[in-house]
Amino acid sequence: MRMPDDFDTISDAVDEVNILKGKCWTDKPVFDGDKDKTQFRQYEAACDRVKNFYREQHEKQTMAFNISMRVNMRKEVRARMGIWEAMEMLNTIVDDSDPDTELTQIDHLLQTAEAMRRDGKPEWMQVTGLVHDLGKLLYLFGSEGQWDVVGDTFVVGCAFSDKIVLPETFVSNPDAADAVYSTKYGVYKPNCGLDNVMLSWGHDEYLYHILKEQSSLPDEGLWMIRYHSFYPWHREGAYTHLTAPVDARALAAVRAFNPYDLYSKSDGAVDAKALKPYYQGLIAKFFPAVINW
Repeated sequence: MRMPDDFDTISDAVDEVNILKGKCWTDKPVFDGDKDKTQFRQYEAACDRVKNFYREQHEKQTMAFNISMRVNMRKEVRARMGIWEAMEMLNTIVDDSDPDTELTQIDHLLQTAEAMRRDGKPEWMQVTGLVHDLGKLLYLFGSEGQWDVVGDTFVVGCAFSDKIVLPETFVSNPDAADAVYSTKYGVYKPNCGLDNVMLSWGHDEYLYHILKEQSSLPDEGLWMIRYHSFYPWHREGAYTHLTAPVDARALAAVRAFNPYDLYSKSDGAVDAKALKPYYQGLIAKFFPAVINW
């Protein structure tokens, strides 16, 4: 006896769900299977450009500076433009903190998103990869230099972790000798949670606040943006004395994101013109036509 049409519809739906489950955003990456990961983030062997960047960043990222940047962040709108226009503007920058690529930023953004697309990641994750570094526009909006825009992030207001890149360069940071800021917990309470600590100011934190208010990205996408440069935490396991149980979800999101951000840098150049229609379609699903930067 033939089953009702409703049964066929339900069966098709189950098949579709099973396909989607097989491409969960937390699934292990496939695109990087043949990459030599030991060649990435080799800071001790990095060029002087990278080392000089971190020396300046570690000297100047103080608690006082970070407080002032957060106070001033919302005092003005720096620009009004859409996502793709912002990507094209960002294309004039080469990140001085990055030892793994000399490509412009639009290439890196598209490499990240395309690696996710090839691995069948959901649209919200692809578009997160596409926009994750747009906070670097700060460099064009009157920043003091790349040191307050790019580079790995870390907690200020407590002792600097020895898991941070080139930790010896913190010797010139006045907070390293402060009676409170140089202690394990500093101004924080044990396991207070990352929402209650201050990370060094830069493109991650800036873009997180912009898109939290002006996008429909899920929490996982916003966490990927906010913490993707927080390598001492998501890669080295530092700051567990400050994290709370809720931060486990954010950690899972950032660890799922990181391989695409890092290892796609060795991929070949992308054709931005050819990819533009596809990604403009994704952009329209998650962002307004114009964003206040």
